[in-house]
Amino acid sequence: MTKKLKIWKEQSNWDAAESEWDAGAIAAAQQAPIKGLTKLPMMVGITEETAKYLKWKSLKWMVSKDHKGEILRGFLRHPLKYGWEFLKSCFKDKPYKREGDFFLYGVDHLDQFKQLLAEKDSLLVLGFSYCHKPFECPSGRFTPECIHDPDHPVCRQCFIGKAINALPEKKVQSLIIPTIHYIGGQIFKIVHQNPDKKILFMITACEMTLEMFGDWGNMVNIKGIGVRLDGRICNTMKAFELSEQGIKPGLTVILSETQKKVMELIRYRRENDF
Repeated sequence: MTKKLKIWKEQSNWDAAESEWDAGAIAAAQQAPIKGLTKLPMMVGITEETAKYLKWKSLKWMVSKDHKGEILRGFLRHPLKYGWEFLKSCFKDKPYKREGDFFLYGVDHLDQFKQLLAEKDSLLVLGFSYCHKPFECPSGRFTPECIHDPDHPVCRQCFIGKAINALPEKKVQSLIIPTIHYIGGQIFKIVHQNPDKKILFMITACEMTLEMFGDWGNMVNIKGIGVRLDGRICNTMKAFELSEQGIKPGLTVILSETQKKVMELIRYRRENDF
């Protein structure tokens, strides 16, 4: 039995598994508390100057920084289809709808996304921005690696570790996101490798990223939600550019009520495992 699934497999139901996880997290925090999770300054949203021409800034970034050709290769698989979907999204005022901390892409409300999670031909991609990994993360921060070991005191206190451990075994894929090009390349790969699946996503990111790159998710015609991060978020292009290079001295967080809703969605997916 792998460590990843140990707690949620050993317990008889979700509530018992989550209670065991949370009790372990409290014990780990008393033994070796991770830094930076208290008194986090809440940052303002996108600055007025940054908000100008944001779609153009997004396009320029994706094209000019695609050094490994991940986005170009994916786009060229179906250039007419992707080009048309991208243009349709760009002509919308906003590429998303919003419910609180949740940005909705291709769905009208959270309950509709929840219904999609129960469909047998769906594949859920759960992605986490590296910037809310703890400073003490055993896998490092600016990396797509994550050991999510429930017996490691840092992983036990980390929401990313909790969420990945709670995932069902089937038709899910978890990703840690160091750059926008990385997640773009991974999404293209998943879509092309699973033509018979309806790809759904739930990805954490700062408000600026969710605003800038929504058109790109719409381009490949996948449905999902972006979960807004708080704390030391990027709210200027300069901060975003530094973050994409791994220069992120502050932590971001998912607010506690939003964490509960994320876990409710994971629970629903798990209880509708097929």
